Amino acid sequence: MQSVIFRDLGFRSYQSVWDEQEAMLKEKVEMKSAARMFDPVDQAAQNTIAHHLLFVEHSPVYTLGKSGKTEHILISEQEMQERGIDYFHINRGGDITFHGPGQIVGYPIIDLEQFKTDLGWYLRSLEEVIILTLAHYGLKGDRSKGETGVWLDPDIPGKERKICAMGIKCSRWITMHGFAFNVNTDLTYFDHIVPCGIVGKQVTSLEKELGHAIPFEEVKALVKNNFEKVFDVVLTES
Repeated sequence: MQSVIFRDLGFRSYQSVWDEQEAMLKEKVEMKSAARMFDPVDQAAQNTIAHHLLFVEHSPVYTLGKSGKTEHILISEQEMQERGIDYFHINRGGDITFHGPGQIVGYPIIDLEQFKTDLGWYLRSLEEVIILTLAHYGLKGDRSKGETGVWLDPDIPGKERKICAMGIKCSRWITMHGFAFNVNTDLTYFDHIVPCGIVGKQVTSLEKELGHAIPFEEVKALVKNNFEKVFDVVLTES
């Protein structure tokens, strides 16, 4: 069973955490490249990259993925500034989404060569972490065909609603970015974008579905436990 170093970064701006992820990814890619140059056939030496899982609650920010469309942003930069919302065009997959208070954002920085070199498997596994967490609260999380993330009632037209968005980057099989799980999130922020570039579908939160706010630390603990189960790892505090 592998070990993953866990850190809860608390409440942080997007830029600072993005910079931290980029630095971690760069360091790990360089370590892996150096190991292969030293001995291309020594797989054990190459599989020594430490894994990390970061939790953070961001100040309000819209992020647009590398292939996202700017027309899915329905608010001007001036309006964003007036509302105290940051904006970044970033290097993950996916389209436009929102991060903010009351949302658990998880950033796994892991070497998939020590797990499974399959991005589909990785994304489905992240989805399963959230699906198991929703089940604890009596909600049936599900997948929507062709759409990454976790949904409620994805097959009922007019009732489809997304509760967890996902977007990743992977370099030399090392991941960054991750998932954004709406717990007690103010959903009005999503009114100013076309979430994930998907027209005509809703966004929801755990609070909205259950009718009351949920203890944030309780949900974090459940997500951590389910991450350990799904990925068959042990989280260790740094």
